[in-house]
Amino acid sequence: MHPIIFKIGPFALHSYGLMLALAFGFGIWIASRRAPNRGLEGKTVMDVSVAALLFGLAGGRIAYVFTHSDEFQGRWLDVISPIQKDGTIGIAGLVLLGGVVAGFGGAWWMSRKREARFLTLTDVLIPSLALGIAFGRVGCFLNGCCFGHACSVPWGVVFPESSLAGSVYPHQHIHPTQIYETLAMLCLFAFLLWFDRKPRAEGVVTGVFLVLYGVWRYYVEGLRWYEEGMILSRIGDHLLTFSRVISLAMIVAGIYLLMRKPLEATHDADQL
Repeated sequence: MHPIIFKIGPFALHSYGLMLALAFGFGIWIASRRAPNRGLEGKTVMDVSVAALLFGLAGGRIAYVFTHSDEFQGRWLDVISPIQKDGTIGIAGLVLLGGVVAGFGGAWWMSRKREARFLTLTDVLIPSLALGIAFGRVGCFLNGCCFGHACSVPWGVVFPESSLAGSVYPHQHIHPTQIYETLAMLCLFAFLLWFDRKPRAEGVVTGVFLVLYGVWRYYVEGLRWYEEGMILSRIGDHLLTFSRVISLAMIVAGIYLLMRKPLEATHDADQL
């Protein structure tokens, strides 16, 4: 576990932030390679990607604060301040799916400003999103967050007691759900690139991602540990979490995109 790569005075390079930066860089490069196949300019893809990133960070932060409001009692300025009350630099605490939802909103807003078709843009960007989630979960693993329940599987991991995972399950093997999701998203990333090599109707690639990721995320939620603030309801041993609600909404939206009357596919599929 390496939550901080290095530290100089109050500034610390966090592994999660580094993984987000790498995800954005690789994601933009891949999307820009794919854009011409759908008649999009690289600048349009860049503008939409930046908007999606900024909205996503804001949405992920809002979702985190909403579900962890007790952490900010007496220090509400830390919600948005880059200099925290304890003197550290940086803002920690995001909810991935809150960021994904807000990121779609940012992409929609910028697509309207650039007069580009929203679903055409999301079809270009969606494989990059899958890759970005894979990078992000590596950051989660290094940070010791988003971890699973105690387990007896041979690949279970033990986190140091100084981490949240280690304080919840001291000296116990737990599911490395972060690594599960990294592997799953790398597979989904590769599948989406393969699937999109043939012309597909507008919105189909996006719909496939929403359904497959929604189903996967709903399943892996059952292996994860959560604070009470993230649990909305209990049905016996089945927990309905904030992320599971969003996952269900993603599945519904994805099914709608796959079942709606398709538009004619208009792209060439000879590039990444």
